[in-house]
Amino acid sequence: MARPRKPLLSRDRIVEAAGALVDSEGLDAVSTRRLAAELGVSGPSLYNHFRNKDEILDAVADAVSAQVDLSMFDETDTRDWRAALHDWAVSYRAALTEHPHIVPVLARGPGRRPAGLRVADAVFGAMVRAGWPPAQATYIGALMRYFITGSALGSFARGFVDDETAYDPADYPHLGQAHLLAEHRQKVDEGAFETGLRALVDGLSVQYALLDPAGTVRPAPKRS
Repeated sequence: MARPRKPLLSRDRIVEAAGALVDSEGLDAVSTRRLAAELGVSGPSLYNHFRNKDEILDAVADAVSAQVDLSMFDETDTRDWRAALHDWAVSYRAALTEHPHIVPVLARGPGRRPAGLRVADAVFGAMVRAGWPPAQATYIGALMRYFITGSALGSFARGFVDDETAYDPADYPHLGQAHLLAEHRQKVDEGAFETGLRALVDGLSVQYALLDPAGTVRPAPKRS
């Protein structure tokens, strides 16, 4: 009886294996030797699909970008730009929090990655269609990427230890409950993200209302 054939090596298999390795052990765990061992192939065979480790990590990052929902930016979608921006940001962060170790690669920008470029194109196009001038639409895309990737790079709540003796009231009079933050990590981090996201969208709404016919944001009226 003939032996069952191993699945042919492909870009998708390599990316899937590399993504699993990044998720479980981090970026430093990825090497062509380690991936070849995981896939049961010889190291040089990987070079038929990728030139080096950086290209593999780029492909893993792009696979994560492909998970981001962009339907709210379709021209047929009825959401206005504010709701679309909010819903996209929530989807984007959800994808990143599922794969936190790849965030530093994504934070560098899309480069030539197709899915990453589709994300950038969708956001920019939707903002321009909504009436934002191209320069402002570019700023919005950059602003949102800074905010979303930054929120996924680490946990505010996990930055505090769960030892109540670590925060002596004599030294830190306002941190008496800080040791409880780690226990409520998800609630704290998601609440912080939603608070910041709404503040950003609300602030952009104020600027949008101040756009003049030339597409310039007029200065806000001075408070008396």
